[in-house]
Amino acid sequence: MNAPPLQRRVPRRPRNDPAQYDDLAGEWWGTHGRFAALRWLAEARGRLIPDPPHPGATLLDLACGAGLLSVALTGRLAAWRHVGVDLSAPALRQAAGHGVLAVRADVHHLPFPDGQFSCVVAGELFEHLTDLNSACAEIGRVLVPGGTVVIDTLADTLFCRLALVRIAEHLPGGPPRRLHDPALLVAPDRLAGALGRAGIDMTVVGGLRPSLVDYTRWLARRADSVRMLPTGSTAGVYQAVGHRTATVAGRR
Repeated sequence: MNAPPLQRRVPRRPRNDPAQYDDLAGEWWGTHGRFAALRWLAEARGRLIPDPPHPGATLLDLACGAGLLSVALTGRLAAWRHVGVDLSAPALRQAAGHGVLAVRADVHHLPFPDGQFSCVVAGELFEHLTDLNSACAEIGRVLVPGGTVVIDTLADTLFCRLALVRIAEHLPGGPPRRLHDPALLVAPDRLAGALGRAGIDMTVVGGLRPSLVDYTRWLARRADSVRMLPTGSTAGVYQAVGHRTATVAGRR
């Protein structure tokens, strides 16, 4: 009688340890994998991305992972040149296979010249940062005047800490366990302040929630994806758009 195959053991790491993404590198594109919700959010994120100002204009995808945003860059968005930054080498190799110009770098120290990107996308990033101000300063630096920032992140609320971190980590489709540190969640006003100091005017668009009908079908393996629907509540996941409208003092 053959023994069952051994399951790969995932190390228990501290909360918010970036090495978790390497541990789970094989989960990125699975429709029912551990990163399934990141795929749902990437599709919702695409609705906020503007048309490229010209063919080949560059879009910077921060913490791009395995390139999930590439699914949204079709149709009117297909002319964007998709540049992705991440710390995970295994994820970046997958991103490159999906047409992303993949660069291994830290969002606090971006290896790009000033004013290179017409759009910067920061999806599910800010809730992982220990130095919010320096990352926002880098976004402002590499964004062209008039350029757009597209954001979704987790709110610093009791609801979010309990429902979307502590509880959701134990639900199918929720984030992998210990991926988030509740102490790093970012309130909209705090994020707006950090971006404002970088010359970016931010507006909250609203919140997102999964379609309960889609989620039920996904649980039953009758659907491969779940729509993230807009909601007026920003107590959980919220979306925002920013525009670089100012030149920061001391920067030419």
